[in-house]
Amino acid sequence: MASESSFDVVSKVDRQEVDNALNQAAKEVAQRYDFKNVGASIAWSGESIVMTANSEERVKAVLDVFQTKLIRRGISLKAIDTGDPVASGKEYRLVATIKEGLSSEDAKKIGKIVRDEGPKGVKTQITGDELRVSAKSRDDLQSVIALLKGADLDVALQFVNYR
Repeated sequence: MASESSFDVVSKVDRQEVDNALNQAAKEVAQRYDFKNVGASIAWSGESIVMTANSEERVKAVLDVFQTKLIRRGISLKAIDTGDPVASGKEYRLVATIKEGLSSEDAKKIGKIVRDEGPKGVKTQITGDELRVSAKSRDDLQSVIALLKGADLDVALQFVNYR
């Protein structure tokens, strides 16, 4: 019985957990003494997250609070793409977006890592915004997962549909 085992490499974010982290960060920003009278806030704006304050340092402090809440909720900071603080009028704004799905370049990069450094006989196949990795041996798949966890990639990876 030589059946193929496989798993999918995806980059997904639990939006409810991000929303919970954002709400926690908003409460902390509203209550903390060092954020009083600086106009600091954090909120959803469509699909992105907007942080505002009256100085660049305060906006970065709001971002730090938000990142701390994300880490506590088990969300990788690689899934959040933040720009630089931008002055708009008297306040500074910082916009963060959530990165979901593997781009084709990232999927190709991951496939190349698996082919070059992974065990022999492991095949990769790009389908949409995910990458399927298959092999005859489950041990080979385990070593591919360990390899990808150790690789320094700029996307948050999850491994699903392990069969």
